[in-house]
Amino acid sequence: MVDIPLAGRRVLIREDLNVPIRDGAVASDARLAAALPTIEFALKQGARVTLMSHLGRPVEGRFDKAFSLRPVARRLSELLRQPVELVDCRARGVEVGQGHAALLENVRFERGEKADDPELAARLAALCDIFVMDAFGSAHRAHASTHGVARLAPVACAGPLLVRELEALTAALEQPQAPTVAIVGGSKVSTKLGVLQTLAGKVDALILGGGIANTLLAAAGHPVGRSLHEPAMLEFARRLLDGEFGAADIPLPSDVVVAESLDETARGLTRGMSDVGANEMILDIGPQTAEEYASRLQRAGTILWNGPVGVFEHPEFARGTEAVSKAVAASGAFSIAGGGDTLAAIQQFGVRDHISCLSTGGGAFLEFLEGKELPAVAALKARAGADGRN
Repeated sequence: MVDIPLAGRRVLIREDLNVPIRDGAVASDARLAAALPTIEFALKQGARVTLMSHLGRPVEGRFDKAFSLRPVARRLSELLRQPVELVDCRARGVEVGQGHAALLENVRFERGEKADDPELAARLAALCDIFVMDAFGSAHRAHASTHGVARLAPVACAGPLLVRELEALTAALEQPQAPTVAIVGGSKVSTKLGVLQTLAGKVDALILGGGIANTLLAAAGHPVGRSLHEPAMLEFARRLLDGEFGAADIPLPSDVVVAESLDETARGLTRGMSDVGANEMILDIGPQTAEEYASRLQRAGTILWNGPVGVFEHPEFARGTEAVSKAVAASGAFSIAGGGDTLAAIQQFGVRDHISCLSTGGGAFLEFLEGKELPAVAALKARAGADGRN
């Protein structure tokens, strides 16, 4: 992108502006902040910029105010210090002045987006002279706004944010500074089978959180009460712990924070691993475990982080994720953190400036770690080869 003349040209930039919205406002602007340098560069070059993104999972083909990008347009206007008009995503043309930007309404309101519909992709391609794919967080989706338009636009290229994230992840996986520690949180082992298997063979230590950790605790014979876990994944969890997929050390919590409910009145209680009650839920790691994990992270050379280790949105169950986030920030390691919940935790605990690379991707982050080729990146590579560019 930086090598292409942009002045006066219609530039369509696919960003990942899928941010949390609460009470009609952007609750975390980490992804907007990550996208800003690309947008500002295009504006300073005198481009006529149209931005494009999805938000949430609305019913395709139907407008839903709850998933409107209007709050994003308002926040972008503040960050860019100029009005960013929200334009109907069905627009056949977008009028934008030089050095100004508009934002298309949620592209998932369009029928055919997720199916990579050629007609929709062609209509999006007609909005621009240059298409810039800058949304690493959506690069694992072969959608019309990420993959189809990259194939059909007059010129298609990768944006600086996408390039930076790919380079950082590649370096962390192929030339890591040892020891390498990966932190993977999440509700289900079943959705992260591939990445857990891959990381077990690539990293020195694998710290797990959330329902994934609970499933491994159950597999190791610890009581988990009513905690979120997957009984169907116990055999896989045992194989993971036994080192079948790699030699990574997988530490399990020595203490946890539990409660019988997760409502506003819930109060956390610290339990040893043999003391979790039948009616209790594990909702965070305990202070001893947090100290153990922090010690590992402070000795790390490379850290890959995707997912919190507890229900950090609730103050009673936030201390574990806070301790982990501050340990990552204090470490001298090269650290990459990705995923919406991870970025929200980083913002909540004020450590954004101390993470080496913030990845806007969640699913894309995990698929890249797993070794999968991202469809949008593959489309850009094919275009570069066909056009004779490196």
